[in-house]
Amino acid sequence: MATTITGPTAARTPGRRLPAAGLAWVTAYGALRAYWASGHLPGDLSPVRTDLVVFTGWGSVALCGAAAIVLAALALARADRVGRGLRLALTAAGWTAAVCLVASGAMLLLDVVGGILPGLGIGFYPLGALSRAAVVAAGITTGLSVRAYTVRHAVRDRAGCAACGRPATAPGPLGRTPAWAFWAAYLAVAGCVTRIVAQAVVGFGESPMSAGPSAVLFEAGFVLGGSLLPLALVHPFGRTWPRWVPGLAGRRVPRRLVLWPGTAISGGLVVYFGLMLLQMCWERLHGRNPFPPEGGLDLPEAFFWVAVPAYFAWGAGMAAAARGYARLTRTPCASCGH
Repeated sequence: MATTITGPTAARTPGRRLPAAGLAWVTAYGALRAYWASGHLPGDLSPVRTDLVVFTGWGSVALCGAAAIVLAALALARADRVGRGLRLALTAAGWTAAVCLVASGAMLLLDVVGGILPGLGIGFYPLGALSRAAVVAAGITTGLSVRAYTVRHAVRDRAGCAACGRPATAPGPLGRTPAWAFWAAYLAVAGCVTRIVAQAVVGFGESPMSAGPSAVLFEAGFVLGGSLLPLALVHPFGRTWPRWVPGLAGRRVPRRLVLWPGTAISGGLVVYFGLMLLQMCWERLHGRNPFPPEGGLDLPEAFFWVAVPAYFAWGAGMAAAARGYARLTRTPCASCGH
């Protein structure tokens, strides 16, 4: 039987405001999707007209409806008193909806790049970008709501810390960077290098991006994001400023300065190029070229079979390295030590 928690402990337990806010957001966005699906879809959402991928048209409406049902259930007080089987089903449904929502807004990665560097040649569609940001936000909110629900149960069942909400079995902060994090970081670097080599083989002139200051900034960020950032996640200079940095030598590097870009970039790479890789496999299994020549860009199919997996390896490796960095730099809970 679940143990009822009262007093200061209950006050620290995650509440239901997050799923309620998520429910309002998903419902409003779902209503917009229904309006668009009924024949009012604007024509300036992306180069391919539709703003989302995988879940488009009425499929996106159904996805929002499924997420709304899960969030509504999580917001109910009686959701904390259901049996273990129903609880696991609700949690699984919530995570599935969250992942599908985020995946459907995969083109947000291009919006960010095109918005920051407008001269790069990547089309920027403001309304489509807002829609993709909204669906990704809905997915993140759904995921956080499910996580809060899991934490509430851990605390209620006395299997978690009432102060931080972490389960009793949760691993504590790392004492040093683990070997798997090093391997992951260098996998990310290898992915970036492989992508550059693939471009060198076909020629750097064979690129859809425009030249100019934006291209220079993009290339600089590309190299730094594929070399310096992954290495900063596992080496000491990502936690303490090196001696050659004037005015900051020896001081602690702000955790967010390394962790947030590492998490955001790796997440974007994994979602966008993971879906692209699946689409490539699907097209090839049906005997079609995943990237037929168009728009004056004629690259061999082999280039994409090297470049896209390289991007995915870059993102996956950096995601694992970011996980290691997060655990290494985390402040342990004063109550449980986790």
